[in-house]
Order: sequence, then structure tokens, then C-alpha cells
Amino acid sequence: MNNVKKTFDVKGMRCASCVNVIERALKKVDGVSDASVNLATNKATVKYSEHTSEHDLVSALKDKGYELVMEQPKNNVNHVDHMSHTTDQNKLKENVLVSIPIAAISILYMLWEIFFPMSYTIKEFFHHLFPLLATYMMFVVGRPYLAGVWRFIKTRSADMDTLVGIGTLVAFLYSFIVTAFEGPLAQYLNTEHNYYDVTIIVIGFLTLGKFLEERAKSRTSDAIKKLVGLQAKTARVVRNGKDLPAGRQELDIPIEEVKVDDLIRVRPGEKIPVDGVIIEGESSINESMVTGESMPVDKTVGALVIGATINKSGSFIMKATKVGADTMLAQIIKLVEDAQGSKAPIQRMADKVSEIFVPAVLIIAVITFLGWVLLTGNYVNGLVSMISVLIIACPCAMGLATPTAIMVGTGKGAEHGILFKDAQSLEMASQINSVVFDKTGTLTHGKPEVTDVVPVAKIKQSEVLRIAASLEKGSEHSLAEAIVKKAEVEKLKLGDATKFQAVAGHGVEGIVAKDKVIFGNRRFMDREKVDYKSVTESIGKLEDEGKTVMLLAVNNKLIGIIAVADTLKESAKAGIKALQGKGIEVAIITGDNQRAANAIAKKLGIERVFAEVLPDQKEAEVRKIQSEEKKVAMVGDGVNDAPALAAADVGIAMGSGTDVAIEAADITLINKDLRSVASSIELSKKTVKSIKTNLFWAFAYNVILIPVAMGALFPFWGILLNPIFAGAAMALSSVSVVSNSLLLKRVKI
Repeated sequence: MNNVKKTFDVKGMRCASCVNVIERALKKVDGVSDASVNLATNKATVKYSEHTSEHDLVSALKDKGYELVMEQPKNNVNHVDHMSHTTDQNKLKENVLVSIPIAAISILYMLWEIFFPMSYTIKEFFHHLFPLLATYMMFVVGRPYLAGVWRFIKTRSADMDTLVGIGTLVAFLYSFIVTAFEGPLAQYLNTEHNYYDVTIIVIGFLTLGKFLEERAKSRTSDAIKKLVGLQAKTARVVRNGKDLPAGRQELDIPIEEVKVDDLIRVRPGEKIPVDGVIIEGESSINESMVTGESMPVDKTVGALVIGATINKSGSFIMKATKVGADTMLAQIIKLVEDAQGSKAPIQRMADKVSEIFVPAVLIIAVITFLGWVLLTGNYVNGLVSMISVLIIACPCAMGLATPTAIMVGTGKGAEHGILFKDAQSLEMASQINSVVFDKTGTLTHGKPEVTDVVPVAKIKQSEVLRIAASLEKGSEHSLAEAIVKKAEVEKLKLGDATKFQAVAGHGVEGIVAKDKVIFGNRRFMDREKVDYKSVTESIGKLEDEGKTVMLLAVNNKLIGIIAVADTLKESAKAGIKALQGKGIEVAIITGDNQRAANAIAKKLGIERVFAEVLPDQKEAEVRKIQSEEKKVAMVGDGVNDAPALAAADVGIAMGSGTDVAIEAADITLINKDLRSVASSIELSKKTVKSIKTNLFWAFAYNVILIPVAMGALFPFWGILLNPIFAGAAMALSSVSVVSNSLLLKRVKI
């Protein structure tokens, strides 16, 4: 049976308790194998059987008072689900603009009453005004909290809204009873005092706090918005251009209408609309917005280009190869969205606590009231304390502690070409203390290059290279390609070779300009009786450096040496140094011979080397390091090293071109910069530190303030926490957690 995995928007989520209620409701639906809900993104990711109806998922949440939004079709990368969040934020803003002036009036009246004498007329005016203002705040602005109370009555599932709703409603009803029946109740109650101000100010503070929280949360997804904003809106498509190059017609069309194989004209300064390949012209392209690489990259015919990058100079025509959701930018956005919507292992603790937190607070609130009444007989203080407990006990901060930090951390990484697959990968990377690098294609470019041309006889260096390239230009061997490319770079005029023959395990031979030319290893020279004793020391030195050495002889006389090697990437040395500077052990693993591996390791300052390791043996070597009680990251190309990447605690794939190995590893470095390995570990550590700080303060807030709200300070100093201050503290706690997560944006990586 096939499973489907989809992510849906959820409306009505307001705290960590909502997360648990929604997850339980979804998991009870037949066919659902897993459900994960994220408070920071207001999304639910559900894994269910293909036979499960999405309408069953909608119904399950509707019964609990939430709305699951059916997934809308996405035609292009520009479609992002921010509309519902913007609508919610606008509604909160409207409520804030109304409720804050009302709350301000109530606060000013309180201060006036405390510090200045007040006339009977003014008192009477406010005595009649406050019931009206409190009614508006309770039943209009405070509607979500009343909905929380109703949800609790209907489904027995309580959340933050339930606590606030009960607290403010109790204050309102008590005040209403005192106002409505002040004559008959005068001998039993202090009818001079009511708690309309509690209802007004608490709901005002919480509404403001929720608005600030939502605005801060929206900033945690800035990375996604920036990535989406990179996409071009239109493309200049070349029509009728395949058969009539001279009569091409160019039309600007919306990006959504571009199809695979369309020909697209890209002019200087324009964004490249989709992924493709250049078929005519050349240019220099700034790919920094996708890869993080600041230097422009020169592109010619046959070169791959990435959608959303900027054409700096030169006009060219490209053929579209990937459009819509298949483009590299779309893949990056999806990966970041998935990572931001996933849960880190550290969040499980907060989820378990918040699951029992709200019911526990309800019990504590009742105990608080009964305790005051039974021990002191002061039901008014009991009522005030109970309301304070209900209002101050906010599970929002706990629910936001992890996901907001994850969102900012993964977004920060994406901006620098570091893509985390999920929250678990981000958390695990913080524990890495050993990094194993594949050599070929990871530390090195993966393509051989000519490193040395050494003349032996009285002959120019360029002539040695010209003769060797003339012989090799007909060969398809990778070493031959490197030699011919080097000659082309130096603009040497090559001759033609006849009677070309490749001798297996030895080299190649042929006739160049009527001379017999042989080019190969020492075994070839021995077979052809070519004397090379005078250069034996030079050969040994080059081979000790990990280079492949080839000897060139003309008419059986040695005239030169050419050395070829897979060269180190420019960022390799700095990348290794950055890791070692953090106290992280670095090792190389490769299928190459020991001497070549040692040569690379020596250049990079790496002491631990695993050489002559077959691909299927790399996994065993990784596990061997893990057996030393080390957390291991494996860095490879994401395809050939798949078993080792999977075995490692964190697999890191080096992204290349538009074929990003997203599924091959936990982290993908699309910027191809090896310094980003250390950066990803550092970013992970900073993110986990932010999460732990958030969780500490979220728990500490409740541990410290709930006893204060119950009246723990009253026996010693006569201090009773006013529900108004409880509401302010609750709103501040959630905003502070999100704000602390946003500090990750300042981390330099």
C-alpha cells in the first residue's frame, strides 16, 4: 500500500496545546500513519494511505474546532502560502488598534484613581462605561478565547485560549453580577470593586502580544520569501527560431507558461527565468543568490544555467530543461519548507510537557481558589489568584521555542547555500566531532589537470606539451583530455597524429610530423628501450606528490615529462583548517592508492587517511570511527558515497550544478564551498543553543510565576499578583522567545 505525505495549512492554532490536540486528532483517522504539526508555520504534515480521504482529515479537525486547508495546486515557484498568515495578522492588527486605546483608558483610570481624588460624576461615568467596554472586549476582541472555552466544553480538549477564556470570563461574570445586583448583594460582597479592568486590559495585552508574536513569526520565514522573490516573473521566449534563425520572433510570456525545450533569450542584467543550457552566446553569471558564491561564473555554449541567477554581461539563448517545481530554486524552497516544518528531537520534551500542562493548570487554578477560600475565607483573593494562574500559565512560549529557532536557522543556512534536510539533521550536526571527506570530487575537482611539464632535452616546455597533445587529441581518455585542454589554454597549434594506437596499461603511440612518438609510463619506456635514468629522481618526487607521471619520447629519445593530477578545490585548505580550529577531527577516505591519498592529506594537514577503500567498504570505515564513540559527518558527492552518507550521523553532500543531491544526504552544500562544512556545524550549534535558551526561559517562566500567581508571596509581603500583570507577562514570554530566535539572523557563517 502506497503512502502519501502532504503538508496542509491549519487555521485556529494558537499554542503548544493546539499542536498536541491536532496531532492526536489526525492520528486517529483511519490510514494515517504519522502527523506532525508545527506551531511556528501553522502547518500539519500528514503521512497517510492513498485510500484515506483528505475530507476525513478535514472533518477530524473540524470536530476539534480547527480548520485544515486543502492543498492548492502550485503552478510555479512563486506560489507560497503566506496569504492566510497575512490575513490573520491583519485581523489581529485591527483588533489591536481598537483594544489598545480601550485598555489605555482603563489603565489611566486606575492610575487616576490611585494618585488623584476623583469626583462622584467621573466615577459614575466610568462605572457605566467599563461594563460596555468589557463586554466589547470579551465578546468581540476576545472571541478566540471564548471559542477555547467552548472547545473545552464540547471536546474536553483545553489549550491556552481555554485558560485565558475561563480567567477573563470569570472576571467579567463576577463583575457583571456585582454591577447588576449591587443593591441586594451589598451586604455580602464588596460592590465597590469589580474586575472589568482585568477583562479589558488582559485581553488588550494578549491581543497586542499575539500580534507582535505573529509579526515576529512572519520574520522567521524571511528566507523563504527571499528565495521566492528571486524568481523571474516573465521569460523572453524565442518562437519559430528552430528553423528560421534569421527571422526569430521573441515574445515576453509569464514564467508559468514556459515549457521544457523552449528557447529563451536572456539579455544583460536580466534574471535567468528557468534552469537550462546555453545553446548560443556566452556570458558571466552571478549565481550568489542561489549558491552563495559571490564571484560571477563564466558560461559558454553547453554550460548549465540556474533559474533566478542574474546574467551580468552578454546576451545568450538557452534551452529550458527544468521548469516550475522541477527547477533548482523550487527544490531549494521545498527543502527549506520541509525542514522548517519538521520537528527536532529536542522538541519532544516540550510537546510532552505541554500535553499535560493545560489540564494541570486548570487543576492548579481550582486548588488555588479552594485553598484561599478554605484557609482564609477570602474568596475575592482566591478569585483573583485563580484568574492570575489561568492567565499567566502560557504554553505558547514552550510551543514556539523550538520551531522558531529551526525556521531561522534553516533559513539562514539556505541564504548561504547550506540546505538542511530536516530539523533532526540541524540538531544532530551540533554534536559532530569527526568529519570524513571523500577525496575525489569532494576535496578535489574530480577532473585531472596538467600540473607539471618538464623538458628533458634542449627543447621548450611548450613544444613538449604540443607534441603530447597532438598525439593525444584523438584519444577519449581523461588524462588525454587534460593534456589537450592545457595545450588549448596555451593556444598551441597542434599537429595531426597517424597510426595512433593505445597500448593497454602502458600509454599511447603514433606518428606526429613523421616522428615516432610514444607517451606513457615507465613500463612503456622499458618496453621500447627508452633511457629515463636521468629523471628517475624527478619522477619519484612527482609521484610522491600524488601525481600521475607520463614520459614523452620522440624516436626513442626522452624529451620530457608531463605530470597530471586531480587538483584540490580552492576552498579545501581553508575548509579543513576551519574544522580543525573547532577541535573537530578530520579524515580522508578514498579509493586511490596510499601515496596519492597521503600527498593530498599532507597538503591539507590531515593525519588520518583511509586509502584504497572500495565504495562498498566506505560505510564500514565510517562505522569504525563511530565505534570510537564519535559523532561522524561524512562529506561526499551524494551519489557514489550513498552508503557511507547514510551510515554517518550526518551525511553532507556537495551540490553540483542543477543536479543537487538533495535526497542523498542530511545536508546539501549547493555553494560547493568546503568552508561551509564548518559553517553548517557552527550554525547548528548556535541554533541548538537558541532552542535550549528558549526552552529554559519558557519553563522557568512557568515554574517561577505560577506559584507567585497562586499567592506564594502574600504571606510574607502581602503581594498578590494582579491578573493584569499576569496577562502582560504571558504576552511578553512568547514575544521574547521568538525575538531570541530571530537573533540567529545575526550569526556570521
